[in-house]
Amino acid sequence: MNCREVSEFLRELVAGELPAEVQMEFDAHMAACHNCVEFLAQYRQTIEISQSVFRLPADVPDELVQAIMKAVKQTRS
Repeated sequence: MNCREVSEFLRELVAGELPAEVQMEFDAHMAACHNCVEFLAQYRQTIEISQSVFRLPADVPDELVQAIMKAVKQTRS
């Protein structure tokens, strides 16, 4: 596996959906490639930050969420 192939499997890796044989090739590449290790860390951090930005507090009323979504749709029309 090379660096380009690693980038093609990132979504599946993060989702825990890599087949065992691909996971073994992925792990072998990561053990030898510092650049891909760094890239994967940044990829995971980007996902984590994105999710935290768009996460609503549990106590936000559903009616408020619906009203906001409706307003967003109207502004895009």
